[in-house]
Amino acid sequence: MKIKLYIFFILFSTLVFAQQKRVTTSVDSTKVKIGAQINLTLKTTVDTLSKVTFPEGKLFGRLEVLESYPTDTIKENFKYQLIKKYGLTQFDSGKFVIPSLQVIINSKPYPTDSVLVEISNVVVDTLKQQMYDIKDITQVDNDGWPWWIYLLILVVLAGIGYLIYYLIQKNKKPKVEEIVYASPIEKATAHLKTLEKKSLVERGEVKAYYSELTDIVRTYIEEAIEIPAMESTTDELIAAFKIAIVKKKLALNDETIKNLERVLKQADLVKFAKSKPLEFEIVEDKSKIEKTIYKIHQSIPEVVEEELIDNDFNKDKILKRKRKRKIITLVLSFIVLLFVVTGILIVTKGFEFVKDTIIGHPTKELLEGEWVLSEYGNPPIKIETPKVLKRMDVSKYMNKESASLMKDMQMFGYGAILDHYYIVIMTNKFKEEIKIDLAKAMEGSLKIMEAQGAQNILLKQEEFSSKEGFNGLRGYGTMTIIDPITKKSRKAYYEMIYFSQEGGLQQVMVLQDEGDESANQITERIMNSVEIAKMK
Repeated sequence: MKIKLYIFFILFSTLVFAQQKRVTTSVDSTKVKIGAQINLTLKTTVDTLSKVTFPEGKLFGRLEVLESYPTDTIKENFKYQLIKKYGLTQFDSGKFVIPSLQVIINSKPYPTDSVLVEISNVVVDTLKQQMYDIKDITQVDNDGWPWWIYLLILVVLAGIGYLIYYLIQKNKKPKVEEIVYASPIEKATAHLKTLEKKSLVERGEVKAYYSELTDIVRTYIEEAIEIPAMESTTDELIAAFKIAIVKKKLALNDETIKNLERVLKQADLVKFAKSKPLEFEIVEDKSKIEKTIYKIHQSIPEVVEEELIDNDFNKDKILKRKRKRKIITLVLSFIVLLFVVTGILIVTKGFEFVKDTIIGHPTKELLEGEWVLSEYGNPPIKIETPKVLKRMDVSKYMNKESASLMKDMQMFGYGAILDHYYIVIMTNKFKEEIKIDLAKAMEGSLKIMEAQGAQNILLKQEEFSSKEGFNGLRGYGTMTIIDPITKKSRKAYYEMIYFSQEGGLQQVMVLQDEGDESANQITERIMNSVEIAKMK
C-alpha cells in the first residue's frame, strides 16, 4: 500500500500533517513569458480583533517581488476577509516554485501553499530581425588597479618612512664617541681639561661653565664613592658625602667638605638665582674642585679583588641592558614593518586575502587540505568532502511514528550547526513504497534547524537533476544562527539537495558562513561531486 507523506521525513518532527487552512493561495496564471507579471493572492478570514501580518520581502523563492499591493478588507457580518496581492516576475526561463510563506495571525504562523509556475522564453523570429556585422574584439581592462597605482603607493610609503627617519635623526642628539677611562680620577681630570679648552667664561657663558663644573665633580663622587650624587640636591649630596666618609673611612678633613659645599651652592646661585660671580671667584672655585677631587682620590683605599669583581659584574649588567634595548628596538621595528606591509596588502589585495593568508581561516585550511571520496548510506550517495564524514546518532531525530515507517536510516556529518562549516548526509529506506513531497520535506528540515537556533530563514527552491538522471529538488538561501550560550548571531548560507526513489530518500546539506569565499568553493566542489546510486 502506498502512503503519501507530505513533510518532515528527513528530520522527522512530530508536527501534525493535516491542519485546517486559515490562508488560501492563488495565482492568476501558472504559465507566463519571461518578465511578465504573476499576481499572487493570499486570503484569510479573521474576527475584528485579530492582528494579521502578511509576508514581505524582495524575493519569494526565485521570483522577484515587483510590488506589494495594499491589503483589501471586506466585512462579512462580524468578521473581516483580508486580501493581500503581490506582483511577481522572473527573467529566467524554467519552472519555479513560489515557496510556502508565513502569515502571522495573532502571533501564530500559518503557512501558505507553494505554487509551481512556468516561465517560458519569448520566441524571436531571426529571419525578420535585422542582422549586423560582428564587431571587432575590444580590449578590456584587467581587474584591479593599474601597475602605476601600486608603484605610487610604494613611493608614497617610502617617502613617509624617509620623512619619519629624517625627523628622528634631526631631533636625535649627536652621539659622542664614548671614551673609556681607566679610573674615575682619570675621567674627571680629562673632563676638567676639556672644560678649560671650551673658554665658556671668556664667552660669558658662566651658567654653562658652572653646570659642567659641578657635573664633573658629582660624576666623580658618584663613581668613586658610589653615592647618588647626580640625582641629589646640594644638601642631600653633602649629607650623603659625610656618611660615606665615615663608612668608607676616608681621610678627609672638614675644609675639603666645606670647599665642595661652597662651590656647589655657588653653582646653584648661578644656575637658579642668576648670580654672577667675579672672575677671580670663578678661578678659585675651579681650583677648589680640582683639589677636592684629588684629595678624595688620595683618601680612597686601594681596590681589593672583590670590588673589581663587583665592577665587572656591574659592567656585565650594563651590557645586558644595552642588548635588551637593541632587541626591543628590533622587535618594535619589526612590528611597525609588519603593520605597514599588512596595510599595503589590505589596500592592494583586500582584507579577505590578508585574513585568509596571514591570519588564517578554518575553511581555507579545509579547502586546501586532502579531500576524501567515499560512499555513505543506503541508497548510497557517493560524494567528495574535505574530511571523512562520521556516522551520527539518528535516534534523537526520529520519533516513534517515524521509526515505525523506517526500514533503515543512516546519517553522516562533519561539524555542527554552530561551526564555520557543517555537512550532513542522510539516507532513508522505508518499509513500503512511499510518495514523498520533497518541498515539504525540505521545509521540515528547516523547521528542525530553526529549533536548533536558526532564525530569519529564507528559502529558494528549484528542480535539480543528478549526473545519473535522477530528478530532485535543490534548496538554498540564508539564515541567522544564534548561539544559545553566548547569544551571538552570524549570517549563514545553506544549500541542500533531495532525491527520492521507490522506497528511499537521499539528502545532502551544507551550511557555511555567508560571504566566505573559501567556503563557497568547498560547497561548489561538494555539490558537483554528488553521485546518486539506485536503491540496492
